[in-house]
Amino acid sequence: MRKKIKNKSELWRIKRHYRIRKNMFGTKDKPRLIVHRSNKNIYAQLIDDASATTLLSVSTGDKAFKKDQAWGGNVETAKKLGSYLFDEAKKKGVDRVVFDRGGYLYHGRVKAFAEAAREAGLKF
Repeated sequence: MRKKIKNKSELWRIKRHYRIRKNMFGTKDKPRLIVHRSNKNIYAQLIDDASATTLLSVSTGDKAFKKDQAWGGNVETAKKLGSYLFDEAKKKGVDRVVFDRGGYLYHGRVKAFAEAAREAGLKF
């Protein structure tokens, strides 16, 4: 599937993502935690690559999460989403993951999300 590239930075992010992704693989016991960020929201999924299924999906736009947050595009919200992800993953019986940052630099909202999930108890 070809994606329409908007600018050069998006092209570099996609190249980084393909380079990182070719060495990652998620299983049912240790799924891949993929993070995607937009200007307004942050999205996270737990994916089992062996069976090509999504085990869990959370975002700052979810109704259950959005009650407490006014806007989903800042570092504080990313931290809260990281701990919220751990709570939901615990219900599914997942405590270890492989972290896939989606080609984004480990900085800002992505870093805050990952560190909050680690502090909550998720191992990666």
